[in-house]
Amino acid sequence: MTEQVKDTPAKPHNSHWGVFSGQWIGGKLVIKPHPNDPDPNPILQNFPEALSHKARIAKPMVRRGWLENGPGKDARRGRDEFVEMEWDEVQDLLAAELKRVQDKHGAKAVFGGSYGWSSAGRFHHAQSQLHRFLNAALGGYVRSINSYSAGASMVILPHILGNYDDVSRRNVAWADIVDYTDVILAFGGMNTKNSRVAAGGISRHTEHGDMIAASRRGCELVLIGPLKTDLPDEVNNEWVQIRPGTDTAMMLALAHTIVMDDAHDRAFLASHCHGWETFEDYLMGRSDSQPKNADWASDITGLSAETMRAIARRLPGKRVLVTVAHSLQRAEHGEQPVWMASVLAALLGQHGLPGGGYSYALGSIANYGRRHNAVPIAALNQLKNNVSDYIPVARISDMLLNPGQPFDYNGERLTYPDIRLVYWAGGNPFHHHQDLARLRRAFAEVDTLVVHEIGWTATAKHADIVLPCTMTLEREDIGGAPTDPLLVAMHRLAVPFGEARDDYTIFSGLAERMGCAEAFTEGRSTEQWLRFLYQSTQDGLAGLGLEAPDFDTFWERGEMMLPQLPHDGGTVRAFRDDPAGKPLPTHSGKIEIASDRIAGFGYADCPGHPAWLPPVDVVTPATPLQLVANQPASRLHSQFDFGGHSLAEKRRGREVARMHPLDAAARGLADGDIARLFNSRGACLAAIAVTEDVMQGVIQLPTGAWYDPQDAHEDNPLCVHGNPNVLTRDVGTSSLAQGCCGQLTTVEVEKFTGNLPPIQAFDPPVAVKRTPPRLEAAE
Repeated sequence: MTEQVKDTPAKPHNSHWGVFSGQWIGGKLVIKPHPNDPDPNPILQNFPEALSHKARIAKPMVRRGWLENGPGKDARRGRDEFVEMEWDEVQDLLAAELKRVQDKHGAKAVFGGSYGWSSAGRFHHAQSQLHRFLNAALGGYVRSINSYSAGASMVILPHILGNYDDVSRRNVAWADIVDYTDVILAFGGMNTKNSRVAAGGISRHTEHGDMIAASRRGCELVLIGPLKTDLPDEVNNEWVQIRPGTDTAMMLALAHTIVMDDAHDRAFLASHCHGWETFEDYLMGRSDSQPKNADWASDITGLSAETMRAIARRLPGKRVLVTVAHSLQRAEHGEQPVWMASVLAALLGQHGLPGGGYSYALGSIANYGRRHNAVPIAALNQLKNNVSDYIPVARISDMLLNPGQPFDYNGERLTYPDIRLVYWAGGNPFHHHQDLARLRRAFAEVDTLVVHEIGWTATAKHADIVLPCTMTLEREDIGGAPTDPLLVAMHRLAVPFGEARDDYTIFSGLAERMGCAEAFTEGRSTEQWLRFLYQSTQDGLAGLGLEAPDFDTFWERGEMMLPQLPHDGGTVRAFRDDPAGKPLPTHSGKIEIASDRIAGFGYADCPGHPAWLPPVDVVTPATPLQLVANQPASRLHSQFDFGGHSLAEKRRGREVARMHPLDAAARGLADGDIARLFNSRGACLAAIAVTEDVMQGVIQLPTGAWYDPQDAHEDNPLCVHGNPNVLTRDVGTSSLAQGCCGQLTTVEVEKFTGNLPPIQAFDPPVAVKRTPPRLEAAE
């Protein structure tokens, strides 16, 4: 157990949800946000109770069935007992298994699974540590690309506008919005629970204040979505309640009205855009005999035609910003709203204007809409991966269930590799992934599943080898992001829990056993790596003639302000100002309203221009409600679901589902009741909150509650804790991107009247006495 008996001075640290200091007072860890943060994130308060929670993993553990029978397919994963082992023994065992898989099947049989959100530190970044180790030890691994949050947009944006990071991070600045923007069409909103989070850390949460400042100047923020809370109350004066998943139809209706009014910017379309004529034929109905007008869109969106025409007619002649939240593209045909929103901004001639145009995911993450640093912040080099096989990140179940089968992706015909070993460090696929019953079947197919974890997530409970790793407060690191000016010395605030080790120490031990210690460590200790990584920032400061303190000075100070570059609007602004001299990195060099390249792929589910493609997953008499499974406010993804702040936001120990009063009344539900949400894929329990902040016909249940099967021995058990991914569909957004469709599905809801099952999500699995291991190869 973690014990702190002496009071300590406050020491700085960093996280994805803010910079803070930690201090032990009277045996308790007190977390205080950075004093310069105008809107600190309460998620910080998950830390204190998480340090020594019963969910923490204290010793290396090996699944009993794997230890007794050797590696191989096994449906008992997630249902088996575990055996405690000593570090030397388990690392010997794991090194032998890695060598077996490499010798018999090659590095292409190993999947390096990691999602990268486990720490804001530059060195103790689990994804980098894992990938570096696999490259050093095996020469490579099968990797995943893109993300669950932006799987569709990461593929479509390079086709239509250019580099994803440039379009999302450099295109539009909050400072320009405050000064210039007249109207923001916020499709999916800009909820500050999302913009309070940033990869690499964030020192000042300014989005809430920036929206208020813009509103006070006269900017109109129009929320288009099913959840009223997706804009702050102070600026939410116009809520357009649209059926989830129909934003593309509304955008088409707005575009149609603008064109019919002859209010579109013909000159901009001619000079800066490619494919307008092709798209115009579709928009006006010349290519399919269906004009995409407001009357047509009304039946799809649930909005009146008059509402959409009125919104469209407010836009011409004003500085307009069209934003699209991550959530819109986490659904069937998720590429379409991302593409169509860019077309709508182009139609108005707004691309590249200060505070105008198009901003993907502004408000979805704190890294966006900010200035960039003028000096580098180094990250751990991952070495070279010699394996070319990869999958889109959300296709892991498809890969494990269908080895050798072909699949489409971004114009290519690829093949799922035959994976024998999955190595996971930094991430919890039982949070990220969809259709958890299917994921359980997928994990049963591998020979070995290895997991580094701080706590007993469902992923850890399904693993064969579980290695306890430290949480961020238990190690030292450097925190910083390319879009945040504060570099933070992340001091250790607590001793490691039990026998937990940091990932670098674990991988160093394995590398020694596999004969690649020098390649992995380069002879450096953790402190020497921190000094090495810091050197690039110090050199950058010196190169600008600025104060460049040495590492010891930086560490003693605890933080350092870095110079930032002025916002220049990135490649889109440069293209607007000089379309011939600074073309976009698209196929045509212009904004692609229609794409010849995408059209050439021949995908029926992603044609060569944005289009309304009806979804398959629609409400029926059996599943009459649309479920919105969005990001939680009380934690980042599923991290620290057992933390104090996360637990305080639950009711009766369950995650909270919000629904409209009329939908609740029709089912005999009242505020605080426990309900069963279900469809053909699964069922879960959740506490009900009745509110008019959710539109009728929708129920909202955030992701991140740890999967908690009532009876793990069943193939499709009831989740008693409220994980919506027992309900969501595991399909790709389209053949183009194969992104995640986890945002939306359909369900029915009924009152749960039986005896409430206990919450066991945070309970460790059963531990038994060890038996001698068998290391026979699986075939």
